[in-house]
Amino acid sequence: MRKYLLSAAAVIAVVAGQAAYADEAAAKKWIDEEFQPSVLTKDEQLSEMQWFIKASEPFSGMEINVLSEGIPTHSYESEVLTKAFEEITGIKVNHQILGEGEVVQAVQTQMQTKRNLYDAYVNDSDLIGTHSRLQLAYNLTDMMEGDFFDVTNPELDLGDFMGTQFTTGPDGDLYQLPDQQFANLYWFRKDWFDREDLQAAFKEKYGYDLGVPVNWSAYEDIAEFFSNDVKEIDGTAIYGHMDYGKRAPDLGWRMTDAWLSMAGAGSKGEPNGVPIDEWGIRMEADSCNPAGASVTRGGAANGPAAVYAIRKWDEWLRKFAPPGAASYDFYQSLPALAQGNVAQQIFWYTAFTADMVKPQSEGNNTVDGEGNPLWRMAPSPHGPYWEEGQKVGYQDVGSWTFLKSTPVDRAKAAWLYAQFVVSKTVDVKKSHVGLTFIRDSSVNHESFTERAPKLGGLVEFYRSPDRVAWSPTGVNVPDYPKLAQIWWQQIGDVNSGAFTPQEAMDRLAEEMDITMARMQRADEQANVYGGCGPRLNEEKDADWWYANGGAKPKLENEKPQGQTVNYDELVARWASE
Repeated sequence: MRKYLLSAAAVIAVVAGQAAYADEAAAKKWIDEEFQPSVLTKDEQLSEMQWFIKASEPFSGMEINVLSEGIPTHSYESEVLTKAFEEITGIKVNHQILGEGEVVQAVQTQMQTKRNLYDAYVNDSDLIGTHSRLQLAYNLTDMMEGDFFDVTNPELDLGDFMGTQFTTGPDGDLYQLPDQQFANLYWFRKDWFDREDLQAAFKEKYGYDLGVPVNWSAYEDIAEFFSNDVKEIDGTAIYGHMDYGKRAPDLGWRMTDAWLSMAGAGSKGEPNGVPIDEWGIRMEADSCNPAGASVTRGGAANGPAAVYAIRKWDEWLRKFAPPGAASYDFYQSLPALAQGNVAQQIFWYTAFTADMVKPQSEGNNTVDGEGNPLWRMAPSPHGPYWEEGQKVGYQDVGSWTFLKSTPVDRAKAAWLYAQFVVSKTVDVKKSHVGLTFIRDSSVNHESFTERAPKLGGLVEFYRSPDRVAWSPTGVNVPDYPKLAQIWWQQIGDVNSGAFTPQEAMDRLAEEMDITMARMQRADEQANVYGGCGPRLNEEKDADWWYANGGAKPKLENEKPQGQTVNYDELVARWASE
């Protein structure tokens, strides 16, 4: 009997050795065939994968579920990296992809019900104010020193990540791990802007050079010029502006992604205005308690700058965008732009870059026959209420988030997957596929120096110090899922014509205050928000707040002289900083 047991043990040892060999063989295969280029040597990549093999042993055979929104980066993770991870670690990952609104809804549902719907989410860092207050997400700083210690990659190198300052709570702890990051910039057809005949015609009509708009006045002039004066290029009807307006959740983030602060609605301060942020919500410096969104409570969500911002969105959509744009959603606006009949877009996410550099053979009319982009990206212009020192634009940092309703063993397996898809072994290749940089080492890799001319300014922007001025939603927003759903419904009423911009923003600000009043009661009665829930100001006359640090009063002239800058000079400045 003893001899039999020893033989069985020997068999088990051989099988285990074969399994380990198979894992390492799989890792070598993926390193050779898929995970190139990399900032690591192949030996260093293999060493990192050997750590994953060892750390994953207790979870081999487990099947986990994660959720993210649908952009090329996540498609690559779902379709390719899950296979690599399973072959290397033995952990099967069902990486589901839904619309961003559905992802937020799933996060909210799991937080409310405490039922484990998914083992991890790629959840925007816009929820950092929510997660740090509600304490329903695992504190990663604590977990990496506690239950996640044995499954935390020693080569993770948090200091190499660009966006961890946006996923860190007011307590200084990390709540989310960046997975993909993209900015909201200005997009334009450089080939058209460079035409001498169009430059001369624009200069004659408006008195200044056709170039990258610095302010909204110039953007409007350029939109008018291409839509009403140029009208047609190479036999194709063209338009001076692109946007979207469908009554859907993505219309909400079209506005909360810094549109009001780009117009100048908030306070000075970076990464987000203090005391008034890009949502128009007031929270005093050194406080964690939001005090109101309405002008009469010291906020700015329905102030003159915010109303101006919504009015211009609606006006430009109707006057200068292609027919049907008002009924597009976030996802439909991208293929529409690729048709090649639009001169510029003021609100354009760099997450679209991967699609906008596809060849003409795939229906992209914004590149030439050799695949060189006919377009460029640049900083977005700002509105007349904007002042130096205010937020200039939005940056999305989609980040791995783990809720406490997920059992620890499943969370640990999901944490391994999250680290795998952001690892230095994988990240340069993933960045080439999705073009949503999260690591300094990746964007500075020589392969991106070589590819930069094909990417329309993306590499130059992410290598520049300017990138830090673009930031996600900050901590003034106490409960993102509850407040975000108010926006698209109210803004949708402007697009439909049911309400004027002022009426819609008045209703929006009031609903946010009503919702925050409920949060205040819950926090006061049950400490739901850890004492950092809203504490609304008593209402005062709007004029009092205009004079005492609230919203900015209405300008007599909301269309100052247009200003532009030469694109090549702008890029040269980025390169020299």
